[in-house]
Amino acid sequence: MSLNCQRELFDLPDDVHYLNCAYKAPFLREVVTQGQTALRRQFHPFTYIVRDFFEPIEETKQLFARLINCDNPQRIALIPSASYGIATVTHNVKLDQSQNVVVAADQFPSNVYPWMRLCQRDSAELKMIKRPVSGRWTDAIKEAINTYTRIVAVGNVHWTDGTLFDLKSISIRAHDVGALMIVDGTQSIGALPFDVREINPDAVICAGYKWLLAPYSISVAYYGKYFDDKLPIEENWMNRKESDDFRNLINYQNVYRPYAYRFSAGQSSNFTLTPMLNAALNQILEWKVEEIQHYTTSLTLPYIQQLQSAGFRTTPDEERVGHLFGIGIPNGVPLDRLQARLIDAKVYVSLRGQNIRVSPHVYTRDEDLAALLQVLKSF
Repeated sequence: MSLNCQRELFDLPDDVHYLNCAYKAPFLREVVTQGQTALRRQFHPFTYIVRDFFEPIEETKQLFARLINCDNPQRIALIPSASYGIATVTHNVKLDQSQNVVVAADQFPSNVYPWMRLCQRDSAELKMIKRPVSGRWTDAIKEAINTYTRIVAVGNVHWTDGTLFDLKSISIRAHDVGALMIVDGTQSIGALPFDVREINPDAVICAGYKWLLAPYSISVAYYGKYFDDKLPIEENWMNRKESDDFRNLINYQNVYRPYAYRFSAGQSSNFTLTPMLNAALNQILEWKVEEIQHYTTSLTLPYIQQLQSAGFRTTPDEERVGHLFGIGIPNGVPLDRLQARLIDAKVYVSLRGQNIRVSPHVYTRDEDLAALLQVLKSF
């Protein structure tokens, strides 16, 4: 059965047209309930027992593993941000001067600055692949990968306009030359199907506050076999063997807990944010990501066609996803005035470069997209 509009599960005013989930997702009512319950419990810290430090994060790992089709939840780490997750990668890679790192141009800074620093540190080359004038961006990235490539770092979709990258073919090309495939899933995971078995990435980093419908400052990451014997960027007590035995914490351990556990940030058992993230992940899994993508694609397609007929540029149909797309604004259009007009109409989108970035979700209605279309045509 196809998914219907789920707006009643959120607390969005009827006259607000929120098309900006890629900026910050609104909370589900249940996520807020879980947060309130967690905060109230902290009036009484004496009610916490040892398993409260560990069981909620084990649930998170299991839920996110299901979301990305990972058969080992212990490959999931809890982190505070995407930049933290990528820093774990750069902490465990040494480049030769002859090597290079390949990224798509104009990516979100958190997936650029770490590679800039790494290449500067090791005197290697950072190759930023621009969108080609003709042809697919995916093909341009694959062509840039050579025997000197050590890392390929891209997202599933481009954060400014939703351009879809073929991660499977990029991953195959990267591994053919012995490079690591690092995926920033922040702009897609939770709204677009993602399968680690199919794509075979070495690491997947995903901020929580967008398509995972979670709070700011809690995120998740997947680390593959390459990282099984690597080192975390911090040494916290929870990530060591037998750390769930509080009586023996002074018997210091040289051994980490297995797989990606070592990469979880300190205080990852956050007593407020973790239950909120878990509530959001449970709801996403109940909806099914395929249905979320189908809903947003079916909803947006008629309006995109109208925009195209009115002369607006959009991402090509074959490279576009339903949950995030860009509307190209001609040079010379006063973007500040356009944004003010949109806000006056209570239409909330993002401006990214010369694009209006539109990012609907299952709370989006026809009237939300109609309001956007009306402002653009009148302007």
